[in-house]
Amino acid sequence: MSDTSPVHAPPSRIPEPAPIALSDLRAVLLLGWRDFTRAPLFGVLFSAVYVVGGLILYAIFAAAAAEWWFIPIAVGFPILAPFAAVGLYEVSRQLERGHAPALGAVLGCVFAQKDRQVPSMSMVILLVFMFWVFIAHTIFALFFGLQPIAGSTWSMLATPNGLMMLGVGSLIGGVMAAIFYALTVVSLPLLLDREVDFITAMIASFGSVTANPGPMIAWAGVIAAGLFLAMLPGFLGLFVALPVFGHASWHLYRRVLPA
Repeated sequence: MSDTSPVHAPPSRIPEPAPIALSDLRAVLLLGWRDFTRAPLFGVLFSAVYVVGGLILYAIFAAAAAEWWFIPIAVGFPILAPFAAVGLYEVSRQLERGHAPALGAVLGCVFAQKDRQVPSMSMVILLVFMFWVFIAHTIFALFFGLQPIAGSTWSMLATPNGLMMLGVGSLIGGVMAAIFYALTVVSLPLLLDREVDFITAMIASFGSVTANPGPMIAWAGVIAAGLFLAMLPGFLGLFVALPVFGHASWHLYRRVLPA
């Protein structure tokens, strides 16, 4: 009887993080823009899920006069952004190899990740996002209780309690975001590119940040500011920001953890 068990590639060796400079951030952004303009269909396709989803969620909360509940979801959006980037990483990898990306091949690669470590990393991302939403709701309850909100969301935030709540929420959210960013900034492209487990990928990502604190902190700021600005015009800016940052993150991974 022949052995039909799946054959897996041997685990990849993770190299030591390479040093990068602030100038590398500009370089990877330009490469991200180049990849987006060379294969714009993929960027529009993957980002459309977030644009349409964001608009639907906002419409639901607005119809219920509960726009406040949309704020922690919007603030936590960067946590979910790497999901859209998995397909974009594959597009950049194909372009890097000199291939013309085909929709079937890219989607096939994305779906093939179900048998690897990306689903485990995705579960971590979802759990962190759900935990953030829970924390945000808890902070709101501590400052405003469970009574219905009187007046608009913005007038509520302008009260002393509202300002204090924003301060506490920003502090806690900032700490959570910093830890999460350090563990994931290069872990997903690493999981797509090499045979490693998701724990090793998070350790490698954390090591990449600690080895290059200045540039990696600056990169976090660029992503946060870019996504915030992209969400202002009814999420439509995400059609450009998400693909460019996704492609750029692939090239940043290549520089920090070279083959």
